[in-house]
Amino acid sequence: MALNFVLDPPVDQHLRDGVLTLWTDVTNAGGAVGFVPPVTPEDVRPQWVEHLAAMSEGRMRLLAGYDEDGSVAATAFITFNTHRLMAHWVWLYTVMVHPRHHGNGHGRALLAACEDAVRGMTYGDGRPFEAIRLTCRGGLGLERFYASCGYKEIGRAPDAIRIGEGEYRDDVFMLLPLN
Repeated sequence: MALNFVLDPPVDQHLRDGVLTLWTDVTNAGGAVGFVPPVTPEDVRPQWVEHLAAMSEGRMRLLAGYDEDGSVAATAFITFNTHRLMAHWVWLYTVMVHPRHHGNGHGRALLAACEDAVRGMTYGDGRPFEAIRLTCRGGLGLERFYASCGYKEIGRAPDAIRIGEGEYRDDVFMLLPLN
């Protein structure tokens, strides 16, 4: 079953709890979304609160995917650049699909929905955005997945992510041109 994607869903208790649960479950399943397992919702909550603050200030928008039960099953956060020379592209952060939905094409659908959402937005004097950037944790095959969705690797910071004592991963920069 397809997910229903909603840009800027109402921030109510259902969304707050749903994103927190999703983020925790994705992390504990080995997802590279800013934490290393094991985590509890209380470990994730401060980062979620930062995202909520950015959303309320208009610096970030949420694209949420809901499954047939109405549960939050996927997210991507679209973040705007504040530097005037970089205002023509956006970042994607915290791109995740619940593990129970893996293997069903929902990751590709989420990225396509993000692309559609960004294509519908403008910056500055009303011009359309020119690109989407994201970073991903190396060593998990994520860069291959993003490449299969049209993103190109544009840089790599070796060993920039420390996931544990003596364990490092590359920080991989990806770009999707929109023109």
